[in-house]
Amino acid sequence: MTVRLRAHHLLCMLTYVGKGYTPDFCANYDKIAARLTRGEDIEIVAGPDDVCAPLLATEAPHCHNDSVLVRDAQAAAAASDMLGATVAPGYRFALDAALLARFRAAFAAGTSRTACGGCEWSGLCDTIAGAGFDGARLSGGR
Repeated sequence: MTVRLRAHHLLCMLTYVGKGYTPDFCANYDKIAARLTRGEDIEIVAGPDDVCAPLLATEAPHCHNDSVLVRDAQAAAAASDMLGATVAPGYRFALDAALLARFRAAFAAGTSRTACGGCEWSGLCDTIAGAGFDGARLSGGR
């Protein structure tokens, strides 16, 4: 199977520690982190993805907001730099331990975090990255 992710969730997944918008959101994200850890491929999508799914039935989900689309574009640019390929809808790749380490190093250094500006979770992500990603649910992949 393949995990469908919008580009900014490539950054969010690095520091996900089981906290989120709702219990259903967290349960879903836990499953996604486990799938990625088992080595499932990632496919970049435009708009709401597998992470967004539990929020789509709520009133006015932020998943469609213009600010989120801007965040996706900024994250895609950062991911393109790290992957050496153009990250756009339809792009597929596997997240292995070396690539996860590269993503996390760039995140911790702040070089891939343009998309994080103004995010309500940024403080939590700073703390997780500062602690060496201790407690993050995603691990090395295949």
